[in-house]
Amino acid sequence: MNRNSAEVKSAARVLELLELLARAPDPMSLKEVVDELCYPKSSAFNLLATLVARGYVTREQGDLYRLHEAVRGGPGWMGGPEAQLIATARPVMEVLRDTLGETVFLGGRRSDGRVKLLAKCVSRQAIRFDSDLDMSDPSYCTAMGRVLLSHWAPDRASAYLARERIVRITDHTVIDRAQIRQIIEAARINGYAISDQEAVADGSGVAAPVRDQRGEVVAALNAATVSMRFDQQRQRMIDQVIRHADELSARLGYRAISSQES
Repeated sequence: MNRNSAEVKSAARVLELLELLARAPDPMSLKEVVDELCYPKSSAFNLLATLVARGYVTREQGDLYRLHEAVRGGPGWMGGPEAQLIATARPVMEVLRDTLGETVFLGGRRSDGRVKLLAKCVSRQAIRFDSDLDMSDPSYCTAMGRVLLSHWAPDRASAYLARERIVRITDHTVIDRAQIRQIIEAARINGYAISDQEAVADGSGVAAPVRDQRGEVVAALNAATVSMRFDQQRQRMIDQVIRHADELSARLGYRAISSQES
């Protein structure tokens, strides 16, 4: 039996589509995919929708598709809840980016307590904040990390702080462990955290928790900018990040309990 006759048609189409997007220097439209691969339009659309839902492909404004950065050159293939989280977060992140004009990140917590960058929507401004998705950031000095630590089991958060090498990354980095614990507790109470030039010189950001349908914090939504712009719209960034984190949580099935219901 030759290789071609042994191929499963649907599996071959998925691989051909992924290979096409991997080669493409720019996002592709549905029409371009159909023209290139000669698939029926309905089949191409359904394949793309499945790959978007699984997190292998991102759908951008203008109905353009590109291979997810984590698949192209990041930590590797994704699937399951993490991919679904990214797919659900993408439109919310794009709206937040366009509302603030700043870069937006989605971050999760690694098993060791550090921040794992899951997705980003980069600001269109010439001077902007950015970071590679294959980076692993310390949690003690980052807005996302502080949010995620504030909603982790206290013993595990304490173990992380005891294990992590606390260093002064910039002149503004808080390195006193007691003060770091106070900042983390404030993030839990306030519903957001700030990192103002602590992790990156001249870089500032705000993060808020993202909850799943069980109410568990599964990620943090973050808006990051150059510090001179953060000073100009600090409260607006806080308000918008919280608002869009709540929107993402609702899309994931979380229903906040009102004071009347409690």
